Amino acid sequence: MSRTFVRSRALAVLSSSLWRSACTATAPRGAEPRTPAYGDLGNPDENGVALPAGFTGRVIARSGHRAGGVTWHAAPDGGACFTDGDGWIYVSNSAVPLLGGVTAVRFEPGGSISGAYRVLSGTDLNGAGEATPWQTWLSCEKTPRGRVFECDPYGQRAAMPRLAMGQFRHDGAACDPDRGVVYLTEDEPDGCLYRFRLGDWGDLTTGTLEVMTGTADGEAVAWRRVPDPSAMFDPVREQVAGARRFGSAEGCHYSEGFCYFTTRADSRMWAYDAAAERITVLYDGQAEPYGMPGCTVERSGDAFAAEDGGTAEINVITPDGRVEPFVRVEGQDGPWLTGLAFSPDGTRLYFSSRTGAEGVTYEVTGPFRG
Repeated sequence: MSRTFVRSRALAVLSSSLWRSACTATAPRGAEPRTPAYGDLGNPDENGVALPAGFTGRVIARSGHRAGGVTWHAAPDGGACFTDGDGWIYVSNSAVPLLGGVTAVRFEPGGSISGAYRVLSGTDLNGAGEATPWQTWLSCEKTPRGRVFECDPYGQRAAMPRLAMGQFRHDGAACDPDRGVVYLTEDEPDGCLYRFRLGDWGDLTTGTLEVMTGTADGEAVAWRRVPDPSAMFDPVREQVAGARRFGSAEGCHYSEGFCYFTTRADSRMWAYDAAAERITVLYDGQAEPYGMPGCTVERSGDAFAAEDGGTAEINVITPDGRVEPFVRVEGQDGPWLTGLAFSPDGTRLYFSSRTGAEGVTYEVTGPFRG
């Protein structure tokens, strides 16, 4: 990878132990020899997936084909895993207009697929999401009046729209259990950062939607209530004077008092200090316009991040700042890698490769360091 060490350290913020020191290094990445985390990638397998030695991949689903008894959805996007007895469940969003939703795949303890089912149907451009601490899946619509749907990954309860969380072009979501809020990003050129303050932690039916306010270049920020989160004609981002603007905000992540998110328009990473109510640019990467549509953190502290742009790779970022490719998908036309999630025991990594509406969902197994 021809990336500077600064870029590598910026990626490293996706591992919670590295968020706050991501931009401290300026030396070229190759200046100090380091032991590889997993080693070089081998040749692509029969599915076009290149992995380090000791790891194997398999396709668990393809758009338009049967998987676990259901037809796998088009445009697989955000995903997460949930414990299910001795097995587990992987949920995947479908980012297609009007016919979007969420599909769940149930795995036996040994890894075989025991079934699949829809947990949400008939929604619109379901992109990113968030697994809540109370074991539900938040599936976010990326449309001008998009909604957040709370889904039961076990398929026992109907998915419900949580309109109090606002209707706007949703992207990322991140739960902050320390303050009882959920942070929400907005994928608009002049979008905002929101937080939904729950009345009771674990109950998203009621609460207060607030928008961050502050000057464009200032660090000090505040929060003000959005008067009408589900207004038909008054966009949420226009309802509060002085709302802080961000250019096409994408994924976000909460860890140890900080909410971190990226903005696609200026290739920046931001860090919001919830205790101090201050926001700073963690990394300004305008020279390298790569976004990070998906990431997940393994139990060892290694972060796995998919890059939006360049080669179709998932990079591993270690707690000591090493960055190296872990997965490369070849033989596809500019695929978008997304939906990264580890099985609850940390032995399997799931992700999807998407070109337009066509998508393939994979599982990688091997000696992960966690």
